[in-house]
Amino acid sequence: MSKNILIIGGSDAGVMAALNLKELAPEFEVTVILADEYPNHSICGLPYAVSGEVENWEDLAHRKLKDLTATGVKYNFNTTADRIDSAKRQVHAHTAEGTEVIYDYDELVVATGASPRTSMIKGLEPEGSERIHLMHTMQDFFKFQESLEDESRQDIAIVGAGYIGLEMAEALRMRGRQVTMFQKPAEVLGTVDPDLGAMVRQELVDNGVEVRVNSTISELEETKDTVKIYEKDSDVPFTFDLVLVVTGVLPNSAILDAAGAKTGIAGAIVTNDYMQTSLPHIWAAGDVVETKHRLLGRTYISLGTTSHKQGRIAAQNIAGNKISFEGSVGTQVLTVFDLVIARTGLLEREALKAGFDPFTSTAVVDDHKAYYPGAQKITIRITGDKETKLLLGAQLIGYFGSEIPKRTDIYATAIYNKMTIPEFSHLDLTYSPKVGAPWDAVQEATQRWESEFRKAALD
Repeated sequence: MSKNILIIGGSDAGVMAALNLKELAPEFEVTVILADEYPNHSICGLPYAVSGEVENWEDLAHRKLKDLTATGVKYNFNTTADRIDSAKRQVHAHTAEGTEVIYDYDELVVATGASPRTSMIKGLEPEGSERIHLMHTMQDFFKFQESLEDESRQDIAIVGAGYIGLEMAEALRMRGRQVTMFQKPAEVLGTVDPDLGAMVRQELVDNGVEVRVNSTISELEETKDTVKIYEKDSDVPFTFDLVLVVTGVLPNSAILDAAGAKTGIAGAIVTNDYMQTSLPHIWAAGDVVETKHRLLGRTYISLGTTSHKQGRIAAQNIAGNKISFEGSVGTQVLTVFDLVIARTGLLEREALKAGFDPFTSTAVVDDHKAYYPGAQKITIRITGDKETKLLLGAQLIGYFGSEIPKRTDIYATAIYNKMTIPEFSHLDLTYSPKVGAPWDAVQEATQRWESEFRKAALD
């Protein structure tokens, strides 16, 4: 039986839901409405387009428009959803020209993503600004690129030293700009332990980036030629040609909240394991929802990988296949110049908060046999539970060529499957002197944890 499926949002979760629905149930009418005209473009890839490593921004599309429409999915561009009437199963929207449109649906998927966190800084009004920028949408990218075309704008500030901020710092250095980063916490990259973040900060400094930590920005003041940045409790501003603000995101859940959907952590939408909201015939996926976490229960985490999975799960269930989202372990990776930094599972402080009794050890190991030229060190930090020996988390930092992401994926798979740290030594992993060792680096690190835990127990 044919159904009319409406999807709000054309990024990872929305497009994944649409494509899977047409594959599973070709008879369904599937329509995606999106506020711009760039479906399925990689926002994660924007720093590489700024740097010029991706020469054509159109290549940021995970799938070309002709491939998307060839599936039979209809895309309505430049259309903003305003209100959901769940009783009538209708969505009220308007086009860029101001025309009001009402969409009927049998099932609705809301994949509206997240919005930049901006309210904490006075004077942050990027829509009307020529020198203050965000980096969250394709429109943000176009506007920033236009600003960079003026070669006199050499001195650029980045407020926020998370993933996008760090990647943008590298991109702008590749463009020959002077870059200063402002970070509110005591160290950059708050998703890893501070001493590992300090290694990242040193990499930034070594590549010409000035970094200010413990810096709370209270106000931005734009003039004709500059932007002044005021730190909290200081009347003496820093002056820059451009300012980029990347201080995190919040779930873009207003339309579902107004419709009466249940909300949870950070205002994110609560769904069950099948991605159903508390409203009948309405599903949600991606950065707009709370995330099931295999160690924490529920959390809010903004990750493209998770969005893809949740969009697929929503589609499977709408099509009649009862499949649950089994949860995330928060696996993440990024590069900063020559460094590669990754994490999965819980940091020690997160494990404590979640009720575990954690023990953590750090190993510095070779990425392959040291006698073969080119061996590089990897710092691997392992967190496990003292009582159960359950592997809770891993943090890795090393250099290109050391397979940091794939080694992290081994830990992520183990955490997902609730492996203990002693069990890790039983894994049958590949070995060749050019790429590894009889005990791979990941096993050397877990064995170090066991050794240090035994020593600590004896003390």
